[in-house]
Amino acid sequence: MTDELPMLAIYADESCLGNGREGENPGGAGALLEYRSGDGTLVRRDLWISEPATTNNRMALRSVIESFTAISRKGRQFRVVFTTDSRYIVDGMTRWVHDWARREWRRKSGPIENLELWREAVKAARPHQVAWTWVRGHNGHAQNEYANDLAVNAAQTLTASDGLAESGFDAWLAGKRGGSMSGALEVFPDAGRFRAGPALPWVANSVSLL
Repeated sequence: MTDELPMLAIYADESCLGNGREGENPGGAGALLEYRSGDGTLVRRDLWISEPATTNNRMALRSVIESFTAISRKGRQFRVVFTTDSRYIVDGMTRWVHDWARREWRRKSGPIENLELWREAVKAARPHQVAWTWVRGHNGHAQNEYANDLAVNAAQTLTASDGLAESGFDAWLAGKRGGSMSGALEVFPDAGRFRAGPALPWVANSVSLL
Protein backbone atom coordinates (compact mmCIF):
# COMPACT_ATOMS: atom_id res chain seq x y z
CA MET A 1 0.00 0.00 0.00
CA THR A 2 1.37 3.38 -0.97
CA ASP A 3 -0.07 5.14 2.09
CA GLU A 4 1.73 2.97 4.64
CA LEU A 5 4.09 4.75 6.98
CA PRO A 6 7.84 4.24 6.46
CA MET A 7 9.61 1.72 8.68
CA LEU A 8 12.13 2.69 11.35
CA ALA A 9 13.99 0.62 13.95
CA ILE A 10 15.11 2.01 17.30
CA TYR A 11 17.47 0.12 19.63
CA ALA A 12 17.63 1.84 23.00
CA ASP A 13 19.35 1.26 26.32
CA GLU A 14 20.04 3.08 29.55
CA SER A 15 22.71 3.26 32.23
CA CYS A 16 22.97 4.63 35.75
CA LEU A 17 26.36 4.52 37.44
CA GLY A 18 25.75 3.38 41.00
CA ASN A 19 22.00 2.90 40.50
CA GLY A 20 20.28 2.55 43.87
CA ARG A 21 23.17 3.93 45.92
CA GLU A 22 22.74 7.00 48.06
CA GLY A 23 23.91 10.27 46.58
CA GLU A 24 23.94 11.59 43.04
CA ASN A 25 24.31 8.82 40.47
CA PRO A 26 24.98 9.97 36.89
CA GLY A 27 23.14 8.22 34.10
CA GLY A 28 22.78 8.10 30.35
CA ALA A 29 20.52 6.80 27.61
CA GLY A 30 21.52 5.83 24.11
CA ALA A 31 19.69 4.87 20.94
CA LEU A 32 20.65 3.56 17.52
CA LEU A 33 18.12 4.42 14.82
CA GLU A 34 17.93 2.60 11.48
CA TYR A 35 15.85 3.48 8.43
CA ARG A 36 16.02 3.23 4.65
CA SER A 37 16.68 6.22 2.44
CA GLY A 38 14.76 6.86 -0.77
CA ASP A 39 17.07 4.56 -2.75
CA GLY A 40 16.80 1.75 -0.19
CA THR A 41 20.17 2.33 1.49
CA LEU A 42 20.19 1.51 5.20
CA VAL A 43 20.94 4.66 7.21
CA ARG A 44 21.97 4.69 10.87
CA ARG A 45 21.92 7.54 13.35
CA ASP A 46 22.93 7.77 17.02
CA LEU A 47 21.35 9.61 19.91
CA TRP A 48 22.46 9.93 23.51
CA ILE A 49 21.62 12.02 26.57
CA SER A 50 22.74 12.19 30.20
CA GLU A 51 21.73 13.40 33.64
CA PRO A 52 24.03 14.08 36.61
CA ALA A 53 21.67 12.52 39.18
CA THR A 54 19.15 9.94 38.03
CA THR A 55 17.99 6.29 38.02
CA ASN A 56 17.89 3.45 35.50
CA ASN A 57 14.12 3.70 35.14
CA ARG A 58 14.23 7.43 34.56
CA MET A 59 16.84 7.04 31.83
CA ALA A 60 14.90 4.20 30.20
CA LEU A 61 11.90 6.52 29.91
CA ARG A 62 14.06 9.32 28.56
CA SER A 63 15.37 6.95 25.87
CA VAL A 64 11.78 6.67 24.66
CA ILE A 65 11.05 10.39 24.92
CA GLU A 66 14.21 11.57 23.18
CA SER A 67 14.05 8.97 20.40
CA PHE A 68 10.45 9.70 19.45
CA THR A 69 10.91 13.44 19.81
CA ALA A 70 13.85 13.28 17.38
CA ILE A 71 11.93 11.37 14.69
CA SER A 72 8.75 13.45 15.09
CA ARG A 73 10.26 16.72 13.93
CA LYS A 74 8.39 18.27 11.00
CA GLY A 75 5.38 16.11 11.89
CA ARG A 76 6.79 12.91 10.42
CA GLN A 77 5.22 9.59 11.37
CA PHE A 78 6.66 6.07 11.18
CA ARG A 79 6.04 2.43 11.85
CA VAL A 80 8.59 1.83 14.59
CA VAL A 81 10.07 -1.33 16.05
CA PHE A 82 11.38 -0.13 19.41
CA THR A 83 13.77 -2.70 20.89
CA THR A 84 15.00 -2.49 24.49
CA ASP A 85 16.18 -4.80 27.26
CA SER A 86 13.97 -2.90 29.73
CA ARG A 87 10.87 -4.80 30.83
CA TYR A 88 9.91 -1.59 32.59
CA ILE A 89 9.45 0.07 29.19
CA VAL A 90 7.89 -2.83 27.28
CA ASP A 91 5.41 -3.76 30.02
CA GLY A 92 4.72 -0.12 30.77
CA MET A 93 3.99 0.97 27.20
CA THR A 94 1.96 -2.13 26.28
CA ARG A 95 -0.01 -2.62 29.52
CA TRP A 96 0.46 -0.26 32.44
CA VAL A 97 -0.17 3.09 30.73
CA HIS A 98 -3.55 1.87 29.47
CA ASP A 99 -4.65 0.94 32.99
CA TRP A 100 -3.32 4.18 34.45
CA ALA A 101 -5.03 6.30 31.81
CA ARG A 102 -8.39 4.63 32.53
CA ARG A 103 -7.91 5.61 36.19
CA GLU A 104 -6.96 9.20 35.28
CA TRP A 105 -3.27 8.42 35.72
CA ARG A 106 -3.56 6.83 39.12
CA ARG A 107 -3.07 3.31 40.37
CA LYS A 108 -4.66 1.45 43.26
CA SER A 109 -1.41 0.78 45.11
CA GLY A 110 -0.26 4.39 45.29
CA PRO A 111 1.52 7.08 43.25
CA ILE A 112 2.98 6.21 39.84
CA GLU A 113 6.76 6.36 39.83
CA ASN A 114 8.08 8.82 37.23
CA LEU A 115 4.52 9.82 36.31
CA GLU A 116 5.40 12.90 34.26
CA LEU A 117 8.03 10.98 32.33
CA TRP A 118 5.52 8.23 31.53
CA ARG A 119 3.11 10.85 30.26
CA GLU A 120 5.84 12.48 28.17
CA ALA A 121 6.80 9.08 26.74
CA VAL A 122 3.22 8.30 25.74
CA LYS A 123 2.77 11.73 24.16
CA ALA A 124 6.01 11.39 22.19
CA ALA A 125 5.27 7.88 20.88
CA ARG A 126 1.53 8.23 20.31
CA PRO A 127 1.66 9.70 16.75
CA HIS A 128 3.49 6.60 15.53
CA GLN A 129 2.61 2.93 15.09
CA VAL A 130 4.93 1.12 17.49
CA ALA A 131 5.88 -2.50 18.13
CA TRP A 132 7.52 -2.65 21.57
CA THR A 133 10.08 -5.46 21.60
CA TRP A 134 12.10 -6.88 24.48
CA VAL A 135 15.58 -8.39 24.02
CA ARG A 136 17.80 -9.93 26.66
CA GLY A 137 20.55 -7.49 27.58
CA HIS A 138 24.28 -8.22 27.35
CA ASN A 139 23.58 -11.30 25.26
CA GLY A 140 25.44 -10.59 22.01
CA HIS A 141 22.70 -8.55 20.30
CA ALA A 142 24.86 -6.12 18.34
CA GLN A 143 22.51 -3.14 18.14
CA ASN A 144 21.47 -3.45 21.79
CA GLU A 145 25.09 -3.72 22.94
CA TYR A 146 25.94 -0.61 20.92
CA ALA A 147 23.06 1.33 22.46
CA ASN A 148 24.32 0.24 25.87
CA ASP A 149 27.80 1.55 25.07
CA LEU A 150 26.28 4.88 24.00
CA ALA A 151 24.38 5.07 27.28
CA VAL A 152 27.36 4.16 29.47
CA ASN A 153 29.64 6.64 27.71
CA ALA A 154 27.03 9.39 28.06
CA ALA A 155 26.76 8.66 31.79
CA GLN A 156 30.53 8.70 32.23
CA THR A 157 31.09 11.90 30.27
CA LEU A 158 27.75 13.64 30.99
CA THR A 159 27.34 14.54 27.34
CA ALA A 160 24.44 14.67 24.88
CA SER A 161 24.22 14.40 21.10
CA ASP A 162 21.74 17.29 20.79
CA GLY A 163 19.55 15.32 18.40
CA LEU A 164 20.51 12.69 15.86
CA ALA A 165 24.21 12.30 15.05
CA GLU A 166 26.21 10.37 12.47
CA SER A 167 26.45 6.80 13.70
CA GLY A 168 29.65 5.13 14.78
CA PHE A 169 28.04 1.69 14.69
CA ASP A 170 29.95 0.27 11.72
CA ALA A 171 33.35 1.19 13.17
CA TRP A 172 32.26 -0.08 16.60
CA LEU A 173 31.11 -3.39 15.13
CA ALA A 174 34.31 -3.83 13.14
CA GLY A 175 36.26 -3.44 16.37
CA LYS A 176 34.09 -6.04 18.11
CA ARG A 177 34.18 -8.73 15.42
CA GLY A 178 36.22 -11.69 16.53
CA GLY A 179 36.12 -10.48 20.12
CA SER A 180 33.24 -10.19 22.54
CA MET A 181 30.69 -9.41 19.82
CA SER A 182 29.92 -12.65 18.01
CA GLY A 183 26.15 -12.26 17.69
CA ALA A 184 24.54 -11.63 14.33
CA LEU A 185 23.13 -8.27 13.37
CA GLU A 186 19.42 -7.78 13.84
CA VAL A 187 18.03 -7.47 10.31
CA PHE A 188 15.99 -4.42 9.38
CA PRO A 189 12.30 -5.04 10.20
CA ASP A 190 10.17 -6.66 7.49
CA ALA A 191 7.28 -4.31 6.76
CA GLY A 192 5.07 -7.24 5.82
CA ARG A 193 5.44 -8.76 9.29
CA PHE A 194 5.09 -5.56 11.27
CA ARG A 195 2.44 -5.67 13.99
CA ALA A 196 1.96 -2.53 16.07
CA GLY A 197 0.94 -2.66 19.70
CA PRO A 198 -2.28 -1.10 20.98
CA ALA A 199 -2.74 2.59 20.23
CA LEU A 200 -1.47 4.62 23.16
CA PRO A 201 -3.93 6.60 25.30
CA TRP A 202 -4.48 10.32 24.95
CA VAL A 203 -2.47 12.49 27.32
CA ALA A 204 -3.56 16.04 28.07
CA ASN A 205 -0.95 18.76 28.23
CA SER A 206 0.75 19.06 31.60
CA VAL A 207 3.83 20.62 33.11
CA SER A 208 6.89 18.56 32.15
CA LEU A 209 9.59 17.76 34.66
CA LEU A 210 12.25 17.43 31.96
